[in-house]
Amino acid sequence: MSYNHYDRLTALDSAFLGIEDGNAHMHIGAVALFDVGPLAAGKGGIDFERIVEGVGAAIHQSDRFKQKLAYVPGSNWPVWIDDASFNLRYHVRHTCLPAPGDERLLKRLAGRIMSEELDRGKPLWELWFVEGVEDGRFAVISKIHHAMADGVSGADLLSVLMGPDPEHSPERAGGWEARPAPTPQRLVVDELTRLARIPFSLMGVGWRAFTRPVELLSTAREEIAHLGETLEQVMSPASETEFNQVIGPHRRFDWTRLEIAEIREVKKQLGGTLNDVVLTVLTGVIRDHFITRGLSLQDLDFRVMVPVNIRSLEEQGALGNRLSMLVVPLPLDEVDPCRRHDRVCQATLEAKASSQKAVGEVLAEIADITGSGVLTRLVQIGLQSRVANLVATNVPGPPVAVYLFGAKLREIYPVVPLGANQTLGVALFSYDGTLHWGFHADWDQLPDLHEIVELVNREFAELQAVADRRPRVVSAS
Repeated sequence: MSYNHYDRLTALDSAFLGIEDGNAHMHIGAVALFDVGPLAAGKGGIDFERIVEGVGAAIHQSDRFKQKLAYVPGSNWPVWIDDASFNLRYHVRHTCLPAPGDERLLKRLAGRIMSEELDRGKPLWELWFVEGVEDGRFAVISKIHHAMADGVSGADLLSVLMGPDPEHSPERAGGWEARPAPTPQRLVVDELTRLARIPFSLMGVGWRAFTRPVELLSTAREEIAHLGETLEQVMSPASETEFNQVIGPHRRFDWTRLEIAEIREVKKQLGGTLNDVVLTVLTGVIRDHFITRGLSLQDLDFRVMVPVNIRSLEEQGALGNRLSMLVVPLPLDEVDPCRRHDRVCQATLEAKASSQKAVGEVLAEIADITGSGVLTRLVQIGLQSRVANLVATNVPGPPVAVYLFGAKLREIYPVVPLGANQTLGVALFSYDGTLHWGFHADWDQLPDLHEIVELVNREFAELQAVADRRPRVVSAS
């Protein structure tokens, strides 16, 4: 009997497949800008053959990049199997900007690439190498399905492709042969076997309850209370805004950046964390945007969903999703920037102290055990009922400069996907002393995205000015 192999997706990974449709594409990504350096080729191009060889060596270290989806008959649960027809050059692509190759053209190209769904019949990732960027640069536009990776695991992949040594290069890949795919019968038998183990797990819980009834009853009451709090939040939607309209299939992408040292200085003056400063700036941006459109901020319940990494040290570098979500209300009605920051700090502290993170972990674990689509359905309900108005995620990156086959990375702007009825997503990535902001938006619903992006630097400058006049406080890290 020939050996065959597959990996079962977790409930959370599967949920990102389940909520995707023709308009809401569930891939994450980034736009990275590089000096051409040693990758320069004739007539201003890049050495694409060297790049393909290097990427091939890098992905050889993870089977997931050469695997595609299959499904368990009956339950339709997704699994990863080796792609016997894997073709590296389908996933590593080469294109060029027309002259003058300015950032406006690159942003348009990024939006168009992010508008296209990944082919589910193939491994769910693409790398677009873009030459002809002004000032002697080239760009890499990356796409990877959220079912494969979250922002943190995606950032971990940078260490495979890039490193702080300009001479860094992945080890040359050896031969690779796809392992035989499991038969439908094998998938069904394995799934039935897994389901058969569930009662025994429940029996274990029952025995623990018998031997430690008071402790287990207390824990159960606590978890039920936590779940009730979370469901109450789901049933109480945030206010409807222009960021919560039906989206189409087309995307815009824009970006800006701030210096981390300057953000830290504001944090020292005002207290809280670096993320609190970021959320305060974002609050001011959205506030100003709404005011210029004549929208009333009175009684506006505006919430941002913040993904939280829950990886253990042993899980660092692993693909897939290990995250929970915090929902934080933003005080758009606050006029004074300092008081706005204080209220943001209080809101994030309350969110961290709440049951949100724990309930998310518990629901994911239950869904993993039962194999049901309950988590997918809960995510869909959350999107439809406006649990939050937008997603804002902040992913830590390398604190020092890194190189791609000798080419120095200058800037990198992350992309967070848009869920149904979410017209804007904000992702941040820290790299080499700079915080890079990526704004991903629906093409039709937010034609003025650039105006929102331009407000970031203005709002931060205003926060800096008031922070300089405030006595320094002891702040969190």
